[in-house]
Amino acid sequence: MRLAFLISPMMLLAACGQEKENTEGTEVSINAGDEHGGVQIKSGKDGGNIKIGGDGAAINIDIPDFVDLNIEDDFDIDGVKLYPGSKVTKVDVDANDKNGADTATVKLGFTSPAAPKKAADWMASEFAKKGVKVTRSGDTLAGKDKDGADFRINFAPDGATAKGEVVITKV
Repeated sequence: MRLAFLISPMMLLAACGQEKENTEGTEVSINAGDEHGGVQIKSGKDGGNIKIGGDGAAINIDIPDFVDLNIEDDFDIDGVKLYPGSKVTKVDVDANDKNGADTATVKLGFTSPAAPKKAADWMASEFAKKGVKVTRSGDTLAGKDKDGADFRINFAPDGATAKGEVVITKV
């Protein structure tokens, strides 16, 4: 799992602050560590916090409200991005490397400008083009990426458009 792409922008944001109140953005929750310490990052509409600690040292920094990370531009599973125009609304990462057991779960909440069936059809087609085998149950896609992590993408109606969740699990 590549957590650096999530942690680095958060650290830069914490260092520079924001001029205006941000009412939209990506809600972020990251919990990563090992037996020597770790990092916890939380950000939402009421602000957030970055905690880094381990082996006798600790950093605790308050950060401003919502963070707009534009993750949808960088996110993909084996080259397949979210349906065009989708927006990541929530990121939840839980990763641990303790006693040789390297596990991680990443959850991304998103909105899509297309109806669930259309967005699921498009993503299923894109996975097929990349040679990634997915199974489909209604408007849910599931598969395994080239690194062996399981993934599931759920699409649900949100008026005429869709909202959904991507869950990637590495055990």
